[in-house]
Amino acid sequence: MSRSAFLSSVVAPLAMIMLACAVGPRYRRPEIRTDASFTNADAAQFAQAETSINWWTIFNDPQLAQLIHDAAAANHDLRIAAANLREARALLLEARYDYYPTVTASGAYERQRFSKASALGRDRDRDLFSTGFDATWELDLFGRVSRSVQARKAEVEAAQASLDNVLISIFAEVARNYFELRGAQDRLAVAGRNAQNQSDTYKLTVNLLNGGRGNDLDTSRAKAQLESTEASIPTLQTSVEQIIYRLSVLTGRQPPALKAALSPPAALPNLPATIAIGNPADLLRRRPDIRLAERNLAAATARVGIATADLYPRITFVGSIGVEANQFPDLFRSGSDTYAFGPHITWAAFDLGRVKARLKASRAEADVELAVFERTVLDALEETDGALIAYSKELARLAHLAAAEESSRKAADLAKNRFETGGIGDFLTVLDAQRSTLLAQDELSQSKARAATLLVAIFKALGGGWEQQ
Repeated sequence: MSRSAFLSSVVAPLAMIMLACAVGPRYRRPEIRTDASFTNADAAQFAQAETSINWWTIFNDPQLAQLIHDAAAANHDLRIAAANLREARALLLEARYDYYPTVTASGAYERQRFSKASALGRDRDRDLFSTGFDATWELDLFGRVSRSVQARKAEVEAAQASLDNVLISIFAEVARNYFELRGAQDRLAVAGRNAQNQSDTYKLTVNLLNGGRGNDLDTSRAKAQLESTEASIPTLQTSVEQIIYRLSVLTGRQPPALKAALSPPAALPNLPATIAIGNPADLLRRRPDIRLAERNLAAATARVGIATADLYPRITFVGSIGVEANQFPDLFRSGSDTYAFGPHITWAAFDLGRVKARLKASRAEADVELAVFERTVLDALEETDGALIAYSKELARLAHLAAAEESSRKAADLAKNRFETGGIGDFLTVLDAQRSTLLAQDELSQSKARAATLLVAIFKALGGGWEQQ
């Protein structure tokens, strides 16, 4: 039998016995009543089926899936959270050892010189060799040890929930930045195409001016619009570079590491027709931040029990066994043995004011954690409903922007053709149509990226993804 299995088989029954007489409040998980469905779950895009665990796979984008896999393996925030979990587990193991006697070994050598008064005619100098074992064991009559173990166990579960929560946040952050990258690259392509069209228009005005059919006003206006569009390109290029750097760091790499892989533009993935969102009850069970808040509350409640146990006497059995001699060879001869054994009782009888103050503080801490838990539940519901409505409305906006972009592009083509062929209409109409086309295409590109990032926000709010580890 392994050491951990042995400890579990012995400690678990002992802990149940000790908890039966432990003082302080007994923890019960708070019950939260929720509606049967989310407030904004009636949109056509949503279904009340169980949400996907590996939600990023619905985008069918191998590059996104690889980035999330890399982040799960190398992200530094995840490493920190995992180390915190290991620390909490080690502290729980240490707390469980308090169920058993603490045995230590010791050995010492002393060279002593007594005063003439205390020597009483004997040799003033003396050597003393000693070795032996000391043991202490607290009798957990009022549950101080068992409550400590209970608190440590809740802290382990809280650390696990914190790790899961970081995992969800990292996955969402990777996906959000990835979609923003593709959106920025699309906006860059839109600006490039419009700059080319405007450059052609500017060249047309120059040719017309040289041929005696144009004027300086049209040429200057065309030149100004071209320069304005080209001025937006460096800003978009900067955004692309910065997002690539961010994705590199999220996956545990140096900032330029992903530049070669992510610089080639790629289209935003298609959005799914429907999204499974489950219901609020599923959300409360799934979200790690709610589990984290609930486990923190459990740990705080256990610490109230620890503080309550300090109101009562603490009984500790203390024992020692060993050998002592004036010369090292005599350590193991007859008569060198020594031992001591007996109970020690300590009680803060004249310091109960401090104990009661600590008890009040621990109760206040539990009240804080309860409020944090209830607030976390409400924040989760608010976040989810807000994400659902934002995504639904953005899809409606996206449809209108697509129609506006198509009409603007058609109007720009007509205006330019009419001006080129017969000089019908003034040149200002051409410039205004091209400006409207650029604005419509840019807004459409931004809306596509925003819809994708809002969908990521929904999956983050739903709390899925941590189960894949």
